[in-house]
Amino acid sequence: MDEHPPAVRRASIDKKADYPNTIGVTPQKTEAASTAGIQSLAEAINQVFVGKPQVVKLTLTTLIARGHLLIEDVPGIGKTLLGVALAHAIEASFRRIQFTNDLLPSDILGLSVFNQRDTQFEFKPGPIFSHVVLADEINRSTPKTQSALLEAMNDLQVTIDGKTHILPEPFLVIATQNPVEYHGTFPLPEAQLDRFLMRVQIGYPSPDEAKRILKEKDLAARLKALRPALKKDEVLALQQRADEVRVEESLLDYIVKVAEATRAQKNFKLGLSPRGALALARAARAYALVDGRDYCVPDDVKAVAVPVIAHRVVLDTSLYGVARIAEAEEAVAAVLKSLAAP
Repeated sequence: MDEHPPAVRRASIDKKADYPNTIGVTPQKTEAASTAGIQSLAEAINQVFVGKPQVVKLTLTTLIARGHLLIEDVPGIGKTLLGVALAHAIEASFRRIQFTNDLLPSDILGLSVFNQRDTQFEFKPGPIFSHVVLADEINRSTPKTQSALLEAMNDLQVTIDGKTHILPEPFLVIATQNPVEYHGTFPLPEAQLDRFLMRVQIGYPSPDEAKRILKEKDLAARLKALRPALKKDEVLALQQRADEVRVEESLLDYIVKVAEATRAQKNFKLGLSPRGALALARAARAYALVDGRDYCVPDDVKAVAVPVIAHRVVLDTSLYGVARIAEAEEAVAAVLKSLAAP
């Protein structure tokens, strides 16, 4: 098990600033290769995950921004399929963890087992040691189990018995919640919600999309036919390129104004934190790269603002479920409309 500190491991990755297999090419060609790779990845996932290109785009934005995704939607609309398709498309490992009220932290992280032959404890990694992890119905487990994900999501590592174990990269947690069924659940606290870069809803397919889904081959056949579009090293290179996307001063001022507006308005009990503003800028950079640009425009910020901000703010109401989600999204959208973009 790799036990180098995250900073050391990150530094080794950051040295790979150029896109793989592009040594000696011009920056323009490198940028074109990045764009083509992202487009190929999106197309591969859309072949399996039908009819939701914007959801796929936001998922890729989350991956490239080194973030994590929270999906709040009803069962049976393809949340697991999205995670499996993404893992297949980048040749990455995938594990699904079904969260229940009797799930223990060790069921996620792993545990040390005594080896009688060697007379010493041996670490057995849990399902968190995967590139794409689906935390299904995360709010059905106890707060103790939920909090076991915090270190992994924030620091790309887990600590067991005082020993640090580094997680594989790229690393993406996709967590799901059912917004209409709260019996026997443990709502995620604001501090843990803040660890998710974005919250999205998939929604039901249109009639035409539903008909196409019915006409397609079965799921196993579609996933088997899916060909990888990128390698894991190429995804890491895209993450590095996203860090280099340019953001003008005026756009940074705009992000600050959006954050301040959520703190100033009376209907917000809790506004956007500085960490949330950082997440908004990081998501905008990744979204610009997904769009094929090495610079941000105001539309990048607007495109990711609601998915990034809505789950981080608390409104002065007592609504629950779908109504709470819709109200938060409408409040953030109203803030965006009230501010002039640069």
